[in-house]
Amino acid sequence: MISLQELAQAIGAKLLGDPAHQVDGCAGLLSAGTTDLSFIYNKKYESELSQSKAGVVILSEDFLDGFSGNALLVSNPYLAYAKAANIICQKSVEKDYTHSTAVIGAHVSIAKDCSIGANVVIADNVELGTGSKIGAGCFIGENVCIGEGATLFPNVTINDGTKVGSNVTIHSGAVIGSDGFGYAPLPNKEGWLKIPQVGCVVIGDNVDIGANTTIDCGALENTIIGNGVKIDNQVMIAHNVEIGEHTAIAGCTGIAGSTKIGKHCTLAGGVGLVGHINIADGVHVTGMTMVTHSIKKAGAYSSGTPFQANSDWLKNAVRFKQLDKLTKKINQLIKAQKDS
Repeated sequence: MISLQELAQAIGAKLLGDPAHQVDGCAGLLSAGTTDLSFIYNKKYESELSQSKAGVVILSEDFLDGFSGNALLVSNPYLAYAKAANIICQKSVEKDYTHSTAVIGAHVSIAKDCSIGANVVIADNVELGTGSKIGAGCFIGENVCIGEGATLFPNVTINDGTKVGSNVTIHSGAVIGSDGFGYAPLPNKEGWLKIPQVGCVVIGDNVDIGANTTIDCGALENTIIGNGVKIDNQVMIAHNVEIGEHTAIAGCTGIAGSTKIGKHCTLAGGVGLVGHINIADGVHVTGMTMVTHSIKKAGAYSSGTPFQANSDWLKNAVRFKQLDKLTKKINQLIKAQKDS
């Protein structure tokens, strides 16, 4: 439990209401109870605000007329809620704890206040920074270095040689440092010869990596994830990719090998990037876009067509196939008009 006075001070909000009132959870406006925190930033939910029984609501001045309960007044409710929710939802973890079933290799350095769960396997020459939390069933390969305050949820795999910064969170099922997709074609169509992947993965500080995301090790050089990068679930990052600081990547995005993405970019869900291209800083790619060449200027980029009724789509698909012929006819008409 935390009092509204403490919470207001922690997030820099102006408190309107009872400073002694306490909350211990977070919920939506309609489902929140008297010990829950809620928030509003979109006028679409204004009707729910007047009905809310939340113990406190984070809001801006735009919504003050619609709520008479305890309120935390801020200019940016969405950001303020994120800060408050992090405070309320903190989970206590037993420190300096190693489960009896964990397997620890030789020459492993485990700093103070670490927690290591059941059935964890840590190979030789690994370093764990202060306050790291390793969930049940994780595997950490040889020569891995993990910084301070890192959290690995259950069943994360960190392969040999990976470098993980401080305050990194990696969710369940993620595989970091798996082999990149590198094969040389054999003569006479006899198949493929695997190319050893001898690079590793280097992850900066304050990075979040979602569940079942895969980040391949480099073929020769390293795959690099910059400071502050946020990666959603089920993202595929191939070998030798470099991602700049504070870029955010939504679910089911696929990034082919040796592509370099700048700082402060956003890739929406289902985006695909071909290999060996460069993306400038400040690029925003909308959902399901296929990026087939380098982007040199900041801005928003899209491809594909939005959904429509199937009957309309079928007609438009036919027209799309006719575009080249139509263009040639139009150019001929324009030329004829100029010549006349």
